[in-house]
This record gives sequence, C-alpha cells and structure tokens, in this order.
Amino acid sequence: FVSPLFLGVGKTTLIQKVTQALKSSGIPIDGFYTEEVREGGRRTGFDVVTLSGKRGPLSRVSPVSSTSRREYRVGQYVVDLVSFEQLVLPMLRNVNHGSDAEKKVFVIDEIGKMELFSQAFIQAVRQTLTGSGTVVLGTIPIPKGRPLDLVEEIRSRKDVQVFNVS
Repeated sequence: FVSPLFLGVGKTTLIQKVTQALKSSGIPIDGFYTEEVREGGRRTGFDVVTLSGKRGPLSRVSPVSSTSRREYRVGQYVVDLVSFEQLVLPMLRNVNHGSDAEKKVFVIDEIGKMELFSQAFIQAVRQTLTGSGTVVLGTIPIPKGRPLDLVEEIRSRKDVQVFNVS
C-alpha cells in the first residue's frame, strides 16, 4: 500500500504508472483508481475509473446540504455511494474467483473517507485481502485526525507493506 507523507504528492499518478508497467509486462491486473474532476481550473469532484475503462462519479462539490435524502459528505464533497458501489463492488467480489491465471494484481486507489461510507466496500476489501493469490496494490491516506478503522487494520497487517511517498 502507498501512503503519502504529504497531501497531493501524486499517489494516483504513481498507481497509474505502476499499473501501466504491470500491464505492459503481461501481468493480469484489474481494479480502479480515483481521478480529480476539474472545471475551469477548479476541482469539482472525483471520479472512479476502472482499469477496464468504465467511469462514474465518486463525489461532487455541493455547497448546500439537501434534507430530502441522506447525504454522505467529506468537506465540500457529497459522495455518490450508489455510483461508487455499482462500479467497484462487482470487481471486488469477483477478484478471488476464476482460474489461477486470472487477476493476480488488484488495484484499489484509494481506501479513504469517501470510500469508507460503504459498508459493502469495507467487507469486500477485507475479503480481497484475505483471499489467496491476489496481490493488492492500493493507496491509503496519511493518518491525521481520527483514525479510519479499515486503514489502520490494513496498516497493521503482517502481510502488508506500506510505502510512504513524498
């Protein structure tokens, strides 16, 4: 797992470069990464992008909280849990299935506050990490404020190596 020493150091860029190198080496790989969405030079949210090319919203800026439905918020962003789960959960649930030749590396960028609103995602990540034969390449946030349970669980696993990037 990759963890930044500072914000904005290029975790996703690093993940994308490693992913391309693995693909070009013929190593089976699947998963997803998050990407900033910008309009007029301003960040307006984040998308989930699968390695197979599907894309959907993870979050968008929303200055006014809606009272008509339950919202999951991180700062100014409202998390689109339905979109996130529709894209990510089928991949995570299938990662440990299939023949030995399939999907040996699975990318999870990232396991952070927005993603952790999904209990189904938390369960699927745990199952993926305990599944045999799957190497997970992922990103986790720097510890600040209240610790995120799953992130700390991952950080303390004996079978996980954390690389801090700066």
